[in-house]
Amino acid sequence: MRRFLADLGVGCESVIVRIAGNGPLRRRLLDMGITPGSRIRVERYAPLGDPMEVAVKGSLLALRLSEARRIEVEDP
Repeated sequence: MRRFLADLGVGCESVIVRIAGNGPLRRRLLDMGITPGSRIRVERYAPLGDPMEVAVKGSLLALRLSEARRIEVEDP
């Protein structure tokens, strides 16, 4: 089942399918290692819900929910 990274709960692990859009934001996400085919796991959310922390390729990254809504994922 495909959905967006922002829809996942803490501890959920998925595989990145695609990153929507183009331009500098998409390039920045790709440069951080958020690439199609990579496994990504939600570590936690900030107390007010934004940003979220994810683990991808051995790194912990903080993403805004608006950025996470561009990342389409599916179950591993």
